[in-house]
Amino acid sequence: MKFGWINFVGAAIVLLMMVPNIIYAKKNKDEKNHCINHFMNIIEQIGRYGCIVLMWMPLLIWKFGFKSVFEMVLYVIGNLILLFAYYIVFAIYMRKKRAGLAMALAIIPSFIFIISGVLLRHWLLVVFAVLFFTGHIYVTWQNAKY
Repeated sequence: MKFGWINFVGAAIVLLMMVPNIIYAKKNKDEKNHCINHFMNIIEQIGRYGCIVLMWMPLLIWKFGFKSVFEMVLYVIGNLILLFAYYIVFAIYMRKKRAGLAMALAIIPSFIFIISGVLLRHWLLVVFAVLFFTGHIYVTWQNAKY
């Protein structure tokens, strides 16, 4: 399976990941970022926006695609399972905020980006996913202390 210039599946994954974040932002308008490490905040944001764009746009690669049907199935099923887990953890987190749940909400999207990058052989996405993973875990942990 090849996606060409736009990966609509990747775009759908990103949109589905954003829904809980939008809900959280609307319900917690006054929440502040307690992470004072500006470098890690910047790394997180660079990784986040890089991943958001690269999940659907094949920058620096000719086109998205898989070498086998198994890789395509792993991509779709793996991301669906991770998205399902993300929604379940989010629902639990909205009832009772705990550091472990916050960390899970940071780790799951990072895994989605990393797995997608590896299976699509989109190495720039993998690089941004690692930046996002590093920054997001750090920032989430700093905020979970409060």
